Amino acid sequence: MEEKILIIDDDLETLRLVGLMLQRQGYQIISANNGALGINLAKKEKPDLIVLDVMMPDIDGFNVTKRLRADPELNDTPILMFTAKGQVDDKVAGYEAGVDDYLIKPVHPVELVAHIKALLTRRKRVTGPLPTPKKSHVIGVLSAKGGLGASTVALNLGIALQEKTKIDTICAEIIPNNGTWGIELGLADNNALNRILEKRTEDINLALVKQHLVSSNFGVSLLLSSPTFSVINQFENKDQIKKLVNVLGESTQILILDLGIGNIDLLSSLAEVCDEIIVVTEAQPIPIERTRLLIKEFDTRGISKNKHIEILVNNRTRADIQLSVAQVEDKLGVIPTIVIPPTPELAYQAVTRSLPLIRVQPENLIAKQYQRFADHVIERMKK
Repeated sequence: MEEKILIIDDDLETLRLVGLMLQRQGYQIISANNGALGINLAKKEKPDLIVLDVMMPDIDGFNVTKRLRADPELNDTPILMFTAKGQVDDKVAGYEAGVDDYLIKPVHPVELVAHIKALLTRRKRVTGPLPTPKKSHVIGVLSAKGGLGASTVALNLGIALQEKTKIDTICAEIIPNNGTWGIELGLADNNALNRILEKRTEDINLALVKQHLVSSNFGVSLLLSSPTFSVINQFENKDQIKKLVNVLGESTQILILDLGIGNIDLLSSLAEVCDEIIVVTEAQPIPIERTRLLIKEFDTRGISKNKHIEILVNNRTRADIQLSVAQVEDKLGVIPTIVIPPTPELAYQAVTRSLPLIRVQPENLIAKQYQRFADHVIERMKK
């Protein structure tokens, strides 16, 4: 059956052009030229996705979204806000109203279709509590080069997952000598990983690991790595790391591993433990090329065949000086699961206040994106 898309826009030319383009992509299109008609059609037609403008004469797009989200039969329908209003405040208002994605006109048709396809592939949302997993769900987070935010993603995703599922979650820095969470969160004892890896493999057990876990005020337990330089490294301690990860998996229901820069040998040894792998990149030419090469190496080693791999784009620069989603997809051969927008001011506040990024302003666009990504991960956990 064709997927049904409802377009709500008072610009008749937009209705015509976007509708025609999406019809050529095989979608069934219904349209409304004002907010009230759009709400009525949504209730009647139950579309698979809604493309929505902001500025309309009767009811603006923000209020249309709020009304749709208040309807039990429509509150999980993906909404793409497609508008010329491109200020940060507009985006924040859109996400706070409940939209799933926000795209600024004008945009290349390929990019619009990419956003729509991405929303439709993850259209099922969390409904009700997550059943207690029979085994831990292990997620490895890494990047193809340093400085792309893999550690930030791992920590904030772990907190978002725990908030939504209310089940035991551990976030672990598996990056000797490169720990950052302890410094960022103002935690004094940040040498746990190094102390564990100094043990013999056979001496790493549940009691030892629990002794080194740090409770946090954010719902998750943390295993911290030292930020100082030492002789411990991932390669030489591969056996201890594998044993540690297995023990961590036995002690929690969700386990997030910060694997840092893609150590492919270590990842190969941990691949059988990880349920999924998240590759963090940035929409800039060099990070994207490095990510492409990392994915190619996954393919060569057979990791891609057996593990679900997600691409998360963590942007730190303005939209006008970064690659578009369509360009990223073209270069990598896959559509990014989610894009985190740049908010340097918020990142600075997080560090100065010793808070995770999503806890600085819980209703901010950044927090909303992490929550949406957590929803996506939870849907995979249900399968």
